[in-house]
Amino acid sequence: GPFAEPACYTRPVKIFVAAMLFALPLAALAQSTAAAKPDAKPGLEPDAIYYDGHFLTGIGLASAAPQRVSAIAISRGKVLATGTDAAMLASKGPRTRLVDLHGAFALPGLNDAHVHLAGAGQQKLAVDLTGCKSLAEMQERIAAAAAKAAPGAWLLGGGWDHTLWASQQLPRAADLDEAAHGHPAFFERIDGHIAVANTAALAAAGITAATPDPQGGKFDHEASGKPTGIVRERTAVAMVRAKIPPPSMELRKRALLIAINDALAHGLTSVQDFSEWDDFLAMEELERAGQLHLRISEWLDFTKPVEELKREQASHPADDPLLHTGMLKGFMDGSLGSRTAALNAAYADDPGNSGIPRFDQKTLNQMATERAEAGFQLGFHAIGDKAVSMALTAFEVSGQERMKMLSSLLPQLQKPAGERVSATPDARNRIEHAQLVAPGDIERMERLGVVASIQPNYILTDMNWAEQRLGPDRVKISYPLKTFLDHRIPMAFGTDYPVEPITPFRGIYAAVTRRNEAGTMSFRPEEKITVGEALYAYTQGSAYAERREKMKGTLTPGKLADFTVIDRDLTAIPPSEILKITVLRTVVGGETVYSSTVK
Repeated sequence: GPFAEPACYTRPVKIFVAAMLFALPLAALAQSTAAAKPDAKPGLEPDAIYYDGHFLTGIGLASAAPQRVSAIAISRGKVLATGTDAAMLASKGPRTRLVDLHGAFALPGLNDAHVHLAGAGQQKLAVDLTGCKSLAEMQERIAAAAAKAAPGAWLLGGGWDHTLWASQQLPRAADLDEAAHGHPAFFERIDGHIAVANTAALAAAGITAATPDPQGGKFDHEASGKPTGIVRERTAVAMVRAKIPPPSMELRKRALLIAINDALAHGLTSVQDFSEWDDFLAMEELERAGQLHLRISEWLDFTKPVEELKREQASHPADDPLLHTGMLKGFMDGSLGSRTAALNAAYADDPGNSGIPRFDQKTLNQMATERAEAGFQLGFHAIGDKAVSMALTAFEVSGQERMKMLSSLLPQLQKPAGERVSATPDARNRIEHAQLVAPGDIERMERLGVVASIQPNYILTDMNWAEQRLGPDRVKISYPLKTFLDHRIPMAFGTDYPVEPITPFRGIYAAVTRRNEAGTMSFRPEEKITVGEALYAYTQGSAYAERREKMKGTLTPGKLADFTVIDRDLTAIPPSEILKITVLRTVVGGETVYSSTVK
């Protein structure tokens, strides 16, 4: 049925239990153990009871319909019990807080599996170019900021998207010079994979016609050799960013609170984030001050030395249910919109360009193996089919090397002769985006147990030009949501905020309808999935992807009391109404952290 648990999440693990325990990182073991010991005890007085609701407690197993209840009792931030109003209210004590939901529909807490909180907040504090319909509008916003800026201050921000402009031409340094009035200026495109610098910013970074492209990056040039101002990918962007004064801790905290509050207002109770390490330190300060109300799994930078990664991981309690470090994030390529995604064949609309791979395969394999052997979960940004293939090869090689190490330490756990070891036990390595996947690599993802971390709202943006980039044949293997499920590949849903708005319902709409927001254009409708499957990916699937499915993802006794209250039954409305959903309340650990009635 529409709420059947996808088979990919119930795959048997074909390895001895002892090997599983040995291979799991200690942090994951601590989390799972803690989650398996619920605080809820029979007869315990609830701290709170939410009643007169329509709770969907989980999507359900393949053989069962989703469980619905009208009330939930909460103790110490976890679900104590669920059931009828009468049964739950009968357990109240003198200190129990009662909350009437007035018949509203409630879901298990939504978990965005891919965000950039610091970047989102800082963009809102800087020059926000999101939604500019032309170069002229971009220049107007920059000029307004320049008029208020202190002498010599950098003008920073982002969110511009030239595919929205009639010209579809990239901005240039000279365009910014007209608006910046002498200030160095640097603005990232909405996808974060290219940026535009003005003449003063290029000069500050020492970028000239003679500057060589860094590994995994590129500077665009005029026919004369002069830099255009377009800077492609992280290694090139870093050369400019190195000259920009870093934000203060107070600014980091302000920016994070803006983004966190945005997430809570859109019904998110958990996110999986990639920001800078200093931003994680700011999150810790917010947590100590009691100002952090969103659960955050913070990714670490795959390219850092292993010993530094170990120190960062060890610096914060692994069993903290509110804030913890998670997987290692690496980048294989860029984006389709910037034509920097790494493809096996050239872009249909740019025949001399097949994108920018970030690594050579040998180096990637070596780095992945070192980090897998240190117990880290790996997650690779990979959009193009070449990038996905490189990521899977690295996962396979690192998994084989990890198993060789385990086998040498525990000879009795070796597999029978001739049986191939394909992945580290419970590695749950992830491909972030996986927008274009060659058919043979679909099978590899299934065999390796790789999680597909997907942002379905990209479909709404990219359907306008994806075929131009990929051509009519290659576009048929893009954004393959149903194919992933058919091949038992676990999916986790997110938004890539601020690249796309953080609302989860826009992504659910995209996954279920494969139509634009006006309903006038369809994109590969054969890859539609059900509302139940989309909800699973946004709750249990995302929890599985961050190795916390024993702690959250459903509203069952012992799990965290995180849920999202909305103004209509998502499982019963026509798909066209999904975009109209309003979040009424967001509850984290039993506490209301956002309410639409409180301004």
